[in-house]
Amino acid sequence: MASAVIPETVRKLLASQPIELPIFHPVALKLQRMLSNYDFTVEEVAQVANEDMSLASQMLKMANSPMYMGRTKVATIKEAVIRLGAQQVINIAIAASQASAHASANPALDRYMKALWLHSHGAALGARWLAQTCGMRGVADENYLAALLHDVGKLYLLKSIERLVNAGVISSMFDEELVQEIFEAMHVEQGERLMQHWNFPAMYVDVIRYHHAEKWDTVNKMLAIVRFVNLACHRVGLGLKHDSGLDLIATREAAVLGIGEFQIAELLELLEETRDAEI
Repeated sequence: MASAVIPETVRKLLASQPIELPIFHPVALKLQRMLSNYDFTVEEVAQVANEDMSLASQMLKMANSPMYMGRTKVATIKEAVIRLGAQQVINIAIAASQASAHASANPALDRYMKALWLHSHGAALGARWLAQTCGMRGVADENYLAALLHDVGKLYLLKSIERLVNAGVISSMFDEELVQEIFEAMHVEQGERLMQHWNFPAMYVDVIRYHHAEKWDTVNKMLAIVRFVNLACHRVGLGLKHDSGLDLIATREAAVLGIGEFQIAELLELLEETRDAEI
């Protein structure tokens, strides 16, 4: 839908909200910066993660869930870093904090946030699996994070709406069509704005920038994976959209990745499993 459909006053109000809205947990951001600078030890990662015991506890719970580790169990953050590696532990920190961020006291907004989390979490797990399947095991964790955050602009917009409603500035913003118009017109630009502000690596910003673009770099396999998993989520109705007739094998992304019907069927089964996964 065209961005002009959204009232200009609403667009300006949403775009002008503070970047410090509760989208990213400060501990998760600190861990991400450590990884980006390649300046950390196992002890330092564990120490930072343990700065928030609630987050650390949620991280361990997630790390020990079948969706992440299978039979391997860890009892401490330090042990998790040693067994899983820093990238996966930081992914889990961001995922754990994102899970709690997708919530609102406003029932209408909470419904959108919960659906968005199902989509983002499912896409992340699907992207990690697909990267491993496509011979990209060495960067599977990076693909996980790229997919986890590809729609972070939507969360930002929902948090912006929540803040404006609570302040009495706007009301009755929960018409399904209008919310979808806001997402389609603004979530990419706002997602880019967030990621650049928090100095996430360019590869993640590029995924956000181009995950809906008609013209995109087919050499960028991470982008192809996130685009394909995003479509697969739509196919099974994981999130805010459902298109059961979507022909995934006919997509350009499938051709770029060299995947067939068997791999697609396995991916769709995995995405269905994530729907009921405990976070």
